[in-house]
Amino acid sequence: MYRQAAYDDDLYRRSRPGAAGYVPPARFEDAPPLPSALSREVPPDLPELSEQDVMRHFLRLSHMNYGVDTGMYPLGSCTMKYNPKLHEVLANVPLLTMHHPEDPPFFVQGTLALMWHLSELLKDLSGTQALSLQPAAGAQAEYLGVRIIMASHAEAGGGRDEMIVPDTAHGTNPASSAMGGCRVVELPSRDDGRVDVDALAAIVSTRTAGLMLTNPNTLGIFERDIHEIAGIVHDAGGLLYYDGANLNALVGRARPGDMGFDVVHFNFHKTFATPHGGGGPGAGAIGVTKALEPYLPVPRLVRDGDTFSWSYDAPRSIGQVRAYYGNVGVMVRAYAYLYANHGRMHEISGQAVLNAMYLLHLLKSHFEVPYYDDAPLRMHEFVISCAALKKETGCGAADVARRLLDYGIHAPTVHFPLVVKEALMIEPTETESKGELDAFASALIEIKKECYEDPKTVRSAPHVASRRQLDILAAAKRPVLSRMHERG
Repeated sequence: MYRQAAYDDDLYRRSRPGAAGYVPPARFEDAPPLPSALSREVPPDLPELSEQDVMRHFLRLSHMNYGVDTGMYPLGSCTMKYNPKLHEVLANVPLLTMHHPEDPPFFVQGTLALMWHLSELLKDLSGTQALSLQPAAGAQAEYLGVRIIMASHAEAGGGRDEMIVPDTAHGTNPASSAMGGCRVVELPSRDDGRVDVDALAAIVSTRTAGLMLTNPNTLGIFERDIHEIAGIVHDAGGLLYYDGANLNALVGRARPGDMGFDVVHFNFHKTFATPHGGGGPGAGAIGVTKALEPYLPVPRLVRDGDTFSWSYDAPRSIGQVRAYYGNVGVMVRAYAYLYANHGRMHEISGQAVLNAMYLLHLLKSHFEVPYYDDAPLRMHEFVISCAALKKETGCGAADVARRLLDYGIHAPTVHFPLVVKEALMIEPTETESKGELDAFASALIEIKKECYEDPKTVRSAPHVASRRQLDILAAAKRPVLSRMHERG
């Protein structure tokens, strides 16, 4: 296999014009004819279009698409930050992309070394002692974390089947807990938007498997009682899981492991500027304490001096959660991001918090900010409510969000978290400039004015998008999953 790969690499080098040993392709006339079974008897009925017409058509389609390269993408808790193009170039280096997951370890030492060093960086940032890069997404890492927690309890005698989840948690937390075999117990918030510590003390029991928590929470408020929270759960025999969705607010400044968390997951797209959306590619690395290391999935990446290899020698492992070892291209992007920002991750998280606080300052006198009196400081994101606006004008959060599209701005997260009625959850990220933040705030303030002066226009938005307002209820009840039936 090594000789074949070396031959392919040599062929690749010699196939480039100007390279030593370059072999020009054969003339088209000398190519063998296609088999008759593959030849058409009648030319295809294709439209006669010039290259310019085709180019303009696809360019117009590209202009209808919206992404982080187009404008601000303030999805709260989804952290849509700009993806540096240099990282895309690095992830597409042929010597990386030519490899197959079943290549022998000695042939992919460079890739394994990159994965090893990325793991070491992530352990240092999270304060954990062992790590797996295998999960394909943050949600899969959550499921893996719940499985690890349950495996450790099962080995200790079992009997624990309850996972505590705050009412401000991400939607995937209760789902992952249920899939992992736990009964979800909801934990309420106090008037300041933080975890009710007294309620937590009353909820924990000998059946508590753990607590799933993100810090700061989905309101953008830091859980300052985290050490007390960790103590309550640990004293009851449970474990703490850190949802890394909001780590962009803390990375380089505070470590979940130091707060008392036993399991920590990373969303590479949220924290390290890798691609987001479209169902992939994704990566959700997960770090654990030394005590939980035996339960991590196999294969394990191990190092012996300067040699890296895979090990399946882990009898207490819960097994694999996906095929092979993870999305290497995403790992390359994340490693490049960490390498480029080595020693200044704290500056990035600080800028994320500064941008969110600046935007909140611009909007707080125009929109209701829940929990503001008791917790005026926010971190990387914040939530405003359109409940009063809807009561007075009939225009709710979804209407405001759709109207933003007419201003050329992507809408923020709508109706989440559930503890806030008519919520708009806003996260500007550190990559947006002051000009972009000012424009976003001005648009929201102008739309609020329109809600009072011309509510019909707001409620019927968007008006300039390629698709007008959709019937969301009908789409949920009668989804069209294929258009094949229209083709006859």
